[in-house]
Amino acid sequence: MIPINNLLLFGLAALIMVLSPGPNMIYLISRSLSQGKSAGVISLLGVMCGFLFHILMVSFGLTAIFFAVPYAFALVKFMGVAYLLYLAFKTVKSDNKIFDADQNLKADKPLKLFNIGLLTNVLNPKMAVFYLSFFPQFIKPEHGSILSQSFQLGAIQILISFSVNLLIVISAAKMANWFSRKPIWLRVQKWFMASVLTGLAVKMALAKAK
Repeated sequence: MIPINNLLLFGLAALIMVLSPGPNMIYLISRSLSQGKSAGVISLLGVMCGFLFHILMVSFGLTAIFFAVPYAFALVKFMGVAYLLYLAFKTVKSDNKIFDADQNLKADKPLKLFNIGLLTNVLNPKMAVFYLSFFPQFIKPEHGSILSQSFQLGAIQILISFSVNLLIVISAAKMANWFSRKPIWLRVQKWFMASVLTGLAVKMALAKAK
């Protein structure tokens, strides 16, 4: 069982990540504005299933790697450090047009809405790389099954992501208008997010396998 303080830290990090504007958020806002809250919720369910897919793949992959390769922890750790620093750099260099939501998406049936949301995540290899970079710093062999710990983290991430994105879907129009009127928030968010990612990279670099 992962210690509660580590779970709380992971939950905070997951919350910060989901609040960072990205393809999922802009798609959910666009779909909600163009086709209503119900369409946004269905799309959100697809996005969540995409998260579940990546978490399952990464969880089983981490378990196999840690047991098969003696120095896997160090390898994954430094790959993760490099990737988190890359994300921090990309965050700072990104533009501020993420909330230019498309309000003219054509109406689609529920199954198609779900599938689009699902594929938005499943076909994004960066999600798998991010989870592989993010999970190891909170997983320790001495805390029990690596697979069980991965599922714990995955469940927390999905719960937080679903809750925040559901609020976004429900208040899509208000959020889009608010962000369009306050572009300073996006600049602040970029640097704050980059700082968080850099901090996580440092934490991971200092972590030791026991």
